[in-house]
Amino acid sequence: MKEAAPLYDRDFFEWTVRNAQLLREGRFAEVDAGHLAEEIEDVGKRDRREVRNRLKVLLVYLLKWTAQPGLRYAESGTSSWLDTIREQRTQLESIFEQSPSLARHARESLDAVFSKAVDDAVYETGLPRAEFPAKCPFAFEQVTDQAFLPN
Repeated sequence: MKEAAPLYDRDFFEWTVRNAQLLREGRFAEVDAGHLAEEIEDVGKRDRREVRNRLKVLLVYLLKWTAQPGLRYAESGTSSWLDTIREQRTQLESIFEQSPSLARHARESLDAVFSKAVDDAVYETGLPRAEFPAKCPFAFEQVTDQAFLPN
């Protein structure tokens, strides 16, 4: 363990390769357990941040879709807003398939994330905050449903 800990600070990639090898070989006494536990925890935190960020972007575009219907489509008839909505939903679906507990986290975070999404929508649209709902008008199932678009 003494050998692995300094490697963590010196060459993180090599540390990951070394500790994965030690685990596979069942050489648990040599694993840098403290740093390994920290890294595993950080992966979970990173995934939660990604879900919250993707959910926020999705909500911003649903708010813009609702508040600025005249700007939904470019002259070419395409919508980068719709592309963004679809992409965020696709990415969230993929994350939830791999880690179903993150869907629960997203559902529980919806109101807090919505508040931050309104802040971003106000900034991006230039509309006053009063133009946006105080509480999330969408159910979690609507937010994540590829077929749902607000009127």
